Parts: sequence; C-alpha cells; structure tokens
Amino acid sequence: MKLVKTLARPGKVGSRTGLVFTRADAADAQVVAELRNAAARQLTSQYGKGHWSNELTERGARAELRHAQVLIAWQGAESSATFRLATRKPWAIDRSYFSDCKLPIYLTGMAVRPDLQSRGIGRMCVVEALRILREWPADALRLDAYDAHAGAGPFYFKCGFREVGRTSYRSVPLIYYELLVSELAVQTEARP
Repeated sequence: MKLVKTLARPGKVGSRTGLVFTRADAADAQVVAELRNAAARQLTSQYGKGHWSNELTERGARAELRHAQVLIAWQGAESSATFRLATRKPWAIDRSYFSDCKLPIYLTGMAVRPDLQSRGIGRMCVVEALRILREWPADALRLDAYDAHAGAGPFYFKCGFREVGRTSYRSVPLIYYELLVSELAVQTEARP
C-alpha cells in the first residue's frame, strides 16, 4: 500500500467536489502523464495541432518532480487533475512583465481530465495552489497561457488573476498572468 502525502485539509479544500490533493512522487508519474496527455489530446481534437498538442512521457513526468511540487487531485480512487508549482522560472516566462517580488511561485502544467472539465475542478486546483502559496510563504502566483482559442486565459482571469503582458516565445503567442498575495488578501476581505 502506497503512503500518500495529503496536502488538503479535510473539510476545506474540495469538500463540495470530494477532491483530495496529494503531492505526486515517482510512483505517480504515469498518472500525471496520463492526465496531461488526455487534456492535450482533447485540445488537439477541439482546436487542431498546436504547441498544446505536446505529450508528456512518464520519464518526463518523473523529471518534473525534481524541480517542482506536482499535485494530483483525486475523487476517490480516480485521478481528476494535476498541476505543478515551482520557484524555478519556466523557460517561457519573461520576468520583466511581472511585479517585483521576493518569492514568486510558478503554476504550470495544469490539466483536468476532459470528461470532468467544466465542473469546478480547475477552480479547486487554483484554490489549492493559493493555499500552498500562502503556506510557502510566497509573494505571487505566476503563469502563462496560450494566446489562442486553446489557451486557458479566460479561465485564469475568472479565477482572479490579472493579465500582465503578452509576448511570443519561440513563435508561441503567450499571455502572462499574475496573482499577488497582497491582492488576494484584498479580494478575501472584500467578500461578504
């Protein structure tokens, strides 16, 4: 029986959806690759071949574990979603577009199983990422999204991120998004 490192607090994160978040380890590499590849295939089917069509190997998923916290969202025994959090800047990020801060965290590789999309699981992944961000502690959560119909920019905007710039990296059009911890505190206080 595999011991699981649970990051979610029971009754808090995902209580409405039944999601439990665990930190992936080498034994979970296949699960992470399958989730990411299913999402990539869905985007390719819907929008045609593009940079989003790239698939992740199990070996590649294991390599990501060396440089990031990779999380998996579970509903019972079924994997639902995955995402990565890292302090190391991804290759496609240009820091000059973002706010000056001491410790930014980068959110990358988020994928929700296609048959479970549009059910709030992606939003719960962002909520979990923000919980971890507060505990790290970090100043900001940063990410990039494809500047195309296949991109998730509108989703991140709805989750409270603000657009900080647009650029092309290796001919891939991107939109940069950021959420500052100070902005998050204001958003939380403004809620009734």
